[in-house]
Amino acid sequence: MVEKTSSGKLERLPLSRERILQTALRLADEGGLESLSMRKLAKALGVKAMSLYNHITNRDDLIDGIVDSVVSEIEVPNPGADWKMAMRQRAISAHEVLLRHPWATMPLVSRINVGPAMLRYVDSTLGCLKEAGFSFEMADHVWNAIDSHIYGFTLQELNFPIEASDYSDVAADYLSQIPSDRYPYMNQLTHQVIQGDYDGLHNFEFGLDLILDGLDRLPK
Repeated sequence: MVEKTSSGKLERLPLSRERILQTALRLADEGGLESLSMRKLAKALGVKAMSLYNHITNRDDLIDGIVDSVVSEIEVPNPGADWKMAMRQRAISAHEVLLRHPWATMPLVSRINVGPAMLRYVDSTLGCLKEAGFSFEMADHVWNAIDSHIYGFTLQELNFPIEASDYSDVAADYLSQIPSDRYPYMNQLTHQVIQGDYDGLHNFEFGLDLILDGLDRLPK
């Protein structure tokens, strides 16, 4: 890759791990992990594929690196902060970041991620909960319960087959398969969606607050 200097001359930028990860992150956001290859990455950087291996061990190392880049965008809680408010903001931030990077949730939940951003993210979370009076065991349960909601809700939102604007029309299309004599409660709910009395949209923060309120009542 070349760039113009202040004098107007073209200058080749040196290849670095940071540049590679930034470009890989952009390609993953554009086409998902399945479209991210070393050959395609090298082409985007204007280099030969073999030169990438001076900075990246292999594709797994590349994926770990861009996952950690995504995690670095998430707001982390401060030890000593109000734990409930901090965990709520942390969860909302994580959900928003993962929606910006639709490919990232699966490698977060299916790989061992030990990059510096992930370690800071987890350590800050544990620190906030421990300083609030939770034992290490309870702190571990708390942040994992919250993260299960974050990842599960995010995956469902990203993969749900119906657009929110189409809920009412789709509900009307399926009404004949939900007869009131066999499925009375689903039938009534479907009618509410069709009539516009209820939009059928699920709210991330509703479930999050249920979890946080429940955790608040647990012994620390």
